[in-house]
Amino acid sequence: MKADNSHSNNNELAPLILAGPCSAESEEQVIQTARAIKQHTTATVFRAGVWKPRTNPGGFEGIGLIGLSWLLQAKKETGLKTAVEVATAEHVNNALQFDTDVLWIGARTTVNPFSVQEIADALKGTDKLVLVKNPINPDAKLWIGAIERLRKVGVENIGLIHRGFSSYVKGKYRNAPMWQIPIEMKRLYPEIPMIVDPSHICGNRFDLQDIAQKGLNLGYQGLMIESHIDPNAAWTDKEQQITPRELQLLLEGLIWKKHQADEQFSQQIDTLREQINLFDDELIQLLTNRLATAQQIGNLKKENNVAVLQSNRWNEILTSMIEKGTSVGLNDQFIQAFMEIIHLESIRLQSNMNQSGID
Repeated sequence: MKADNSHSNNNELAPLILAGPCSAESEEQVIQTARAIKQHTTATVFRAGVWKPRTNPGGFEGIGLIGLSWLLQAKKETGLKTAVEVATAEHVNNALQFDTDVLWIGARTTVNPFSVQEIADALKGTDKLVLVKNPINPDAKLWIGAIERLRKVGVENIGLIHRGFSSYVKGKYRNAPMWQIPIEMKRLYPEIPMIVDPSHICGNRFDLQDIAQKGLNLGYQGLMIESHIDPNAAWTDKEQQITPRELQLLLEGLIWKKHQADEQFSQQIDTLREQINLFDDELIQLLTNRLATAQQIGNLKKENNVAVLQSNRWNEILTSMIEKGTSVGLNDQFIQAFMEIIHLESIRLQSNMNQSGID
């Protein structure tokens, strides 16, 4: 991820921190915010939305092309690199024309393979950093597809942004983190750096540090945080923006994780991981034996014309396992979820051999 070539004292790549307002609103607002971010924070990339996809027509949809000239002016004055969201080939061409350093594909665009392909074709041959936000809906395949489309045209300087996922059921956050999806993406693409966007996950100013820290704990390599010179006067998403001074306090409060370890640590963790591997092998064998026994029970049910699902027995097993688990300090929700997966697989195996189905 090459947006900033600076390195920390331990020769690790410095974290990528993108900061700036949700929207570029005026030349004065852009320049003042960039100056304050340069003066008061350790951010190295100044971000601002120039084109804003809105859910409903009539809302502010961005200042447009003139905003790129403001970003370029801010870059020349402060030395900060610049970043902007692109959703069409025309956006890409315009951003490149104004020497924008980082281009990101937004969550609403990532869901559309046609749009991603159009952007990828326009980016062909560029060495600019291209960041891909997770799709707005929880579908890792769309995220993967965007990466592969960029790679197919030769774009290699790629990073991922975890900004949370839309959910019909609204909870604490504006967009549910659903950490398991970006964790899976890190497993599939360990070579691609990932940053977290606490602003869009939280939708408020109060949980930003908590979400940022969780991302860093998972090995994320940077942050994208919305910062405005006067957040309460922001034209869009004012609830989730903070001032540059507040941003620096947040950054100073974070515990930054190392991505490289010394030899002693590596030896210790390798030993523990080998133990995990052995336990996993034992788990597989135990699960194999348990499911084989469940199949034998299924044969007996079939021979005696007994329904596959025995609710009383299932309730007994679940209650017993939760009690046993909690007695040794395991989380009861974890035990229930684990046992339900095993039970569903047992039911599936028994149903396949029992034509009477589940009553």
